[in-house]
Amino acid sequence: MASTRIRRAPEESRRAILQAAEELLVEGGLDAVTVRAVAKRIGMTDAGVAHHFGNRQDLLVALLRHGGRRIRGAVEQAVAGWADSQADIDSLIRTIARVYDQGYAELAVALHAAGWEDPGVGFLEPVVQILHATRTRSGRPGPLTDTRLAVAALHQALALDATYGAAFRRSAGVSESAAKRPGPQRTWWANTLRTALGLPDD
Repeated sequence: MASTRIRRAPEESRRAILQAAEELLVEGGLDAVTVRAVAKRIGMTDAGVAHHFGNRQDLLVALLRHGGRRIRGAVEQAVAGWADSQADIDSLIRTIARVYDQGYAELAVALHAAGWEDPGVGFLEPVVQILHATRTRSGRPGPLTDTRLAVAALHQALALDATYGAAFRRSAGVSESAAKRPGPQRTWWANTLRTALGLPDD
């Protein structure tokens, strides 16, 4: 943890601020991400952080967009690795969940609850297209809208699972210890998506 002020170029400062904010999010959750904590971690003043990202709300929005770029990059990498353009649903679920489990789900839920709206759209479009192409090849295409809604439902479930999954599973009668394990629920989602869209097993 830095104790002296460090001079950086503006772009380098922004990267350092986002990296520190992300580390704090992973380590301590949303409450740990404050302008003061970020500034202390990278050897800046509070005013220096505010110069680049404004107040805490602005910093959190920038952090969420950073998380969105990470998910987009991870999804694009996963899609590029899908053999013969056939979707691997299990790897897709693991890819998205891995980022959300690092605190980004909590951050997204909190910002949206506070009234923030993300103008960005479509970062799961490559997934939609490959899933729909797989449906078409399997002889059960159905409308493209159904594929989009299925991907949206999966994304929504994964985002909420990181924050509320254990509580929701307990409410359905799942035991305390089993409710803490998201794996079986994610397997259920993968199987449900394959069944609903008529996809072959991976």
